[in-house]
Amino acid sequence: MAFHFWRLPRWSLGFNSGRYHSPHFSSFLSSFRFSTINSLSDSSTNEPSLNQTHNRCNFDEHHVLSELSDLFQLSHIKTTIPYPYKESYPVKQMESRDVGEFLLPEEKLRGVFLQKLKGRTAIEHALSNVRVELNIDIIAKVVDRGNLSGEAMVLFFNWAIKQPEIPRDAHSYYIIIRALGRKKFFNFMIQILNDMVKDGIKPNMETVLAVMDSFIRARRVHKALETFENLEEFGLKPDTESLNMLLQCLCRRNHIGAANSFFNAVSGKMKFNLVTYNIMISGWSKLGRVREMERMVEGMITDEFTPDCSTFCYLIEGLGRAGQIDDAIEIFDHMKEEGCIPDTGVYNAMISNFICFENFDECMKYYKELLESNFDPDLDTYSKLISGFLKSKKVADALEIFEEMLAQGIVPPTGFITSSIEPLCSYGPPHAAVMIYKKARKFGCKISLTAYKLLLKRLSTFGKSGMLLNLWDEMQESGHSSDMEVYEHVISGLCNIGQLENAVLVMEEALRKGFCPGRIICSKLNNKLLAANEVDKAYKLFLKIKVARRNDNAQRYWRSNGWHF
Repeated sequence: MAFHFWRLPRWSLGFNSGRYHSPHFSSFLSSFRFSTINSLSDSSTNEPSLNQTHNRCNFDEHHVLSELSDLFQLSHIKTTIPYPYKESYPVKQMESRDVGEFLLPEEKLRGVFLQKLKGRTAIEHALSNVRVELNIDIIAKVVDRGNLSGEAMVLFFNWAIKQPEIPRDAHSYYIIIRALGRKKFFNFMIQILNDMVKDGIKPNMETVLAVMDSFIRARRVHKALETFENLEEFGLKPDTESLNMLLQCLCRRNHIGAANSFFNAVSGKMKFNLVTYNIMISGWSKLGRVREMERMVEGMITDEFTPDCSTFCYLIEGLGRAGQIDDAIEIFDHMKEEGCIPDTGVYNAMISNFICFENFDECMKYYKELLESNFDPDLDTYSKLISGFLKSKKVADALEIFEEMLAQGIVPPTGFITSSIEPLCSYGPPHAAVMIYKKARKFGCKISLTAYKLLLKRLSTFGKSGMLLNLWDEMQESGHSSDMEVYEHVISGLCNIGQLENAVLVMEEALRKGFCPGRIICSKLNNKLLAANEVDKAYKLFLKIKVARRNDNAQRYWRSNGWHF
């Protein structure tokens, strides 16, 4: 019977008990927190069962350490435990590489807070002992990621800002304020903002915008408005620029009603400009509120501002959302009569309207007009066209537009490629998705790991093993590492076409790298091997999977209990 020491009660390991407690054992457990799991051995010796261990008063502490040495290898430690009992066991030396070699700098700094040290002085001392080259980017990664509490984030920042290599300026404070706001630690966010002012550092509008946007995103609009009204406390003056930022945040977060109320409240008290009216028109355009858009245009003309292309773009989009496509066409034609030449944004609005109505003939008509005009299509143009064609399953047209985009010299970003491949991997054979992938890769576009996984899954489903293996090689050549999901797709694809030997090799590689594929994939491969009368291979693979699953379960257990490795 295998002996799993983590199933023992805390008292049996000597925790909080003077009777079985050993300073060497405590030192061992302390250093284990920073150790890495290398292997788990399944001992075949006759060890005490769990019930027997509960009943034994003279618990064998040294035996536990002997088991631990088989399970874990610690960092350059040679431990000799004096054994006080009658029997004796050979003491094993535990050596390994330090886990710090495998951790990123931000992970090392966050790991300090997993030690649950008491007192600010102890934590700052531990942070100072972490050997990292601190810079502003590492600080941003520490506070933006992970699950640090607000108190821990503030404590870390106060320590970091004292370091000589970190500038004590508005940008450094902006990073922590933005991170606290995103995680909704508003009290700590305001505390840092006040500390910033006390230290004589004047916040810029970017920092104040982060504060207001954090409140708005959390639906605390009144706090955002209160922050705007108290700008003078931070050395800033409420002006047209700051008002536009507030209204932009409200409209972007779909708080159009609050933006309109505040707009009316400050009307006559603050000076508006053309951007202010365009922001409000864009907000009402999202909702298709034609009457409100007209009211804003009337106010704009009353204040002697001339509508520009952005104004007409929002009007056309709003009319399209309201279903008034004829009025949108009339606005577009009226622009030309008034001598306002439509730019790319206006053409994109017309194209978007006709895509929504699935009128692709009119859509292509405006696209060709854009090509003949003085303006060039942009990424937004091609994004609307390709997504519209793919949504209507017009794959050939989508591929043609994709080629034209590349011919125009527009380099699509990684997210654009992924969003183009995703719908193609949801219906039909994978050929069209592979074509987009090949064209994008030939053009030098970066392909995301998500896109590779979509393609691998689709090729696996259709049993295209040759293409699958080639794509897998290209994925690794591009710098992406295979994870468990990738291995599952490859194994499943090889099983579908009967290449069981290659599937077993891939499974063994996954197990060696510490990945334990899911039970469905393991069962699929096992059943295929048994059906092919490969009982010996199936049994050997079963034993390897059993050990890997035990390792994986142990790792999950320790991570769930807060151990850092």
